[in-house]
Amino acid sequence: MHTTTSDVEAFEGELGFVLIISCVATIGGFLFGFDSGVINGTVEGLRAAFNAETIGTGFNVASMLLGCAVGAALAGRLSDRYGRRSMMIVAAIFFIVSAWGSGVANSSTEFVMYRMLGGLAVGAASVMAPAYISEIAPAHMRGRLSSIQQVAIIFGLFFAFISNYFVAGAAGSAVNEWWLGFEAWRWMFWMEIGPAILFLISLLLIPESPRYLVVRGHTERAKTVMGRLVGLRLADEKVSEIKVSLAEDHKPRFADIFQTRGSLKPIVWIGIGLAVFQQFVGINVVFYYGAVLWQAVGFSEANALLINVISGGVSIVAVAVALAVIDRLGRKPLLLIGSVGMAVTLSLLVFCFSQAEVIDGHVTLPDPFGLIALLSANVYVALFNGSWGPVMWVSLGEMFPNQIRGSGLAVSGFFQWAANFVITMTFPIMLATPSIGLSGAYGFYAICAFISIFFVWKSVRETKGIELERMQS
Repeated sequence: MHTTTSDVEAFEGELGFVLIISCVATIGGFLFGFDSGVINGTVEGLRAAFNAETIGTGFNVASMLLGCAVGAALAGRLSDRYGRRSMMIVAAIFFIVSAWGSGVANSSTEFVMYRMLGGLAVGAASVMAPAYISEIAPAHMRGRLSSIQQVAIIFGLFFAFISNYFVAGAAGSAVNEWWLGFEAWRWMFWMEIGPAILFLISLLLIPESPRYLVVRGHTERAKTVMGRLVGLRLADEKVSEIKVSLAEDHKPRFADIFQTRGSLKPIVWIGIGLAVFQQFVGINVVFYYGAVLWQAVGFSEANALLINVISGGVSIVAVAVALAVIDRLGRKPLLLIGSVGMAVTLSLLVFCFSQAEVIDGHVTLPDPFGLIALLSANVYVALFNGSWGPVMWVSLGEMFPNQIRGSGLAVSGFFQWAANFVITMTFPIMLATPSIGLSGAYGFYAICAFISIFFVWKSVRETKGIELERMQS
């Protein structure tokens, strides 16, 4: 069922209310992006402060992702019991504690502990925000509203890059002391505390998901919330549809993601595939190691951080384009466009990095390969953020039937962050291995982008305009 003119005309809810609560939910996405991007400018500071070698640096950067995997896995199931909003409130508290603790840490062990706590928050926010938005958004605008999550993530990354750039510039370097005698890299983490507090306060002012309220038997509260979302005339009808979809089976439980013979349902495998391919194309190498990557091919620290800012700006424009077309063009076409484009641009990067030379002990890309690599990398970032970046989260938030949405998101989110951890942990090792290097690493990401084309073509179904109650497993 696709969106029709009547679908749009039937909407009688409070559009401002829908937009506001969607934006509140996506502050978690902003913190997700900030928490992910802030590490980019702190790598050298961490290495100096904790005397970390290649593997140790990789783990300091990637440690958050272990918490993300656990947070995503737990949040999906716990939200079925305690609510989508309740789990986001817990995530907001974890964001605050993690931001403060990461900056005060005096050892790798202490730092990893706080980063993993932040990871729990990021993992929970990454699955709860799209779940919440998909459950409060009218079908004809669900894609655009769910895409706000990726806009928020990119804004978080962008502001982390800008913050890192100016803090490092003011101090002279990430390892130098700045305000109150603390190193600049510590302040990079503390910049997150303000928006984390805003997230916590804002969450206290929005309602719980009406679909969760129906599951827990709070029908009247669900009707009240639904009345503001779709209009009083349709509220009873929508609540009745949710009750019917749930009455056909028992209350949600984790075992529902399995078929009778014990294997995962096909829709869950598709969710896992979307989650893993989103990471295996290597995007978070650019987000986490952008400064290291560009310094590895001859750019100065200041220029490398500036390139990150440029990439962040490109990402915002790309996500805005995706937000404008996703409910008209659909999810699957955007995924295919992104996969093809990323496969081509990653292949160009592999070729450029293979031309790197060592001159006077410094690695550099000869003309015109440095410029081609820079342009290819930014086109690649734009393609990702105009397709797989927002669409994967939109699809995961809406593709699962009500019965398994929490569990399906939990499993898919776990695999997404586990894949993220693998990619993040292995990049500095590959970079330091002469036989692999940048060319080998990006060669692997290019191969995964090519494979994702066939995965989307064969396995992914279009969900544009379909009511959540009509999703089938």
